[in-house]
Amino acid sequence: LSHPGAKRFWEPRGSAMPGDGHTLGWKEDVSNSKEVTKMAENGVAQEITPLEKKICEQIEYYFGDHNLPRDKFLKEQIKLDDGWVPLETMIKFNRLNRLTTDFTVIVEGLGKSKSGLLEISGDKTKIRRSPSKPLPEFEEYKNAVKIRSVYVKGFPTSATLDEIKGWFDENGPVENIQMRRTLQRQFKGSVFVVFDSIDSAKTFVETPGLKYKDNDMIVLFKEAYFAKKSEERKQHKTAKNKKNEKEQKHMEDLDGKSFKEKNGCLLKFAGDLVDQTCREDIHEIFSNHGEIQWIDFIRGAKEGNILFKTNAKETLEKAKEAHGGKLQLRDKDVTWEMVDGEEEKTILKKIIEDQQESLNKRKGKARRGRGRGRGGGKGSWGQQRVQFQGKKTTFESDDEEGGQEMEETKETTDTSLKKRNLEETEPVDEPAPKHL
Repeated sequence: LSHPGAKRFWEPRGSAMPGDGHTLGWKEDVSNSKEVTKMAENGVAQEITPLEKKICEQIEYYFGDHNLPRDKFLKEQIKLDDGWVPLETMIKFNRLNRLTTDFTVIVEGLGKSKSGLLEISGDKTKIRRSPSKPLPEFEEYKNAVKIRSVYVKGFPTSATLDEIKGWFDENGPVENIQMRRTLQRQFKGSVFVVFDSIDSAKTFVETPGLKYKDNDMIVLFKEAYFAKKSEERKQHKTAKNKKNEKEQKHMEDLDGKSFKEKNGCLLKFAGDLVDQTCREDIHEIFSNHGEIQWIDFIRGAKEGNILFKTNAKETLEKAKEAHGGKLQLRDKDVTWEMVDGEEEKTILKKIIEDQQESLNKRKGKARRGRGRGRGGGKGSWGQQRVQFQGKKTTFESDDEEGGQEMEETKETTDTSLKKRNLEETEPVDEPAPKHL
């Protein structure tokens, strides 16, 4: 589309930071090129409509510092024609498509933008990021994003991306919003948001009494949030270790050397029990009369054993007295009897083995759980995940607790285009808008 004599170039990387704000409109490749349209000529600002504003924000997000480095599809497109991307391709992006598919409306809206980020071809059918606004170096931008990223919690789980965007439009200029979701893709009610500057991020974080509708908002810098979560995990791990140590000590107290101490603590029961009879029924009978240490019983069985921490006979008598001399399980008569001698030793040994097996299973689950963060393991959810086409640039700020939701690249069947998987309440195939 460029003039035959025009020099066309595209610089996807560079050291300059884009968005300095002093360039208005479109810039020609060289002075003798007549194929790149100039917009907002002579710096005269034109009134922009709400629709045009949304169009500019959306397209500038696609080509912006936050999205473009991680957008595989768009990076492939800009390599095909010196950075130019046909509007015919752009209108297949879902969020832009919902705003408009009219090239004239898009061109007129972009022509009123003051960012200077984009250029449009002379025949008004293609756009590109201006070569005078090269992408920042990766490390430079990654560090800049980190210090102006904020965690915000308090949104209803039914809130949509556009609703949240509207709230941030009133509270501070932002570059990107990431809606945090469960593995089932349900919105958690919290977001990570990247502000346009560290000053605006600080102002937002330090603003007292922030509310979304009637909800009080929790606001932390993202790094502070991660530090808080890390400390909570440490405390949880410490508490869990103490619990395991207590259970292990409990196991040791029940070893063969302690059999004599457990003499008289076993109670055997049997009867024509209904299949719904469960351990909770037994706890309900004895809870106010003696502390139960273990119940050897499975649902559907007709008999079982109860190990008390104190004398079983005394506990049984107290329970009978409280229930009018008759203890039943789900209205079924039950025979209760003390156990002693070799039978008592045999049952105690089985209880110890069952307890140890139960403890080992819990430990095994805990070990398997570690390393199976989001995206880990081979669960059914993992099998349904989008398959990445090639490598994806990963920013450190993307990660959360071993793996945070990311904007993914996938194949679409209807257009044969690889689109983005947007962080949005309803699934779509492209990235969130700027200021979002």
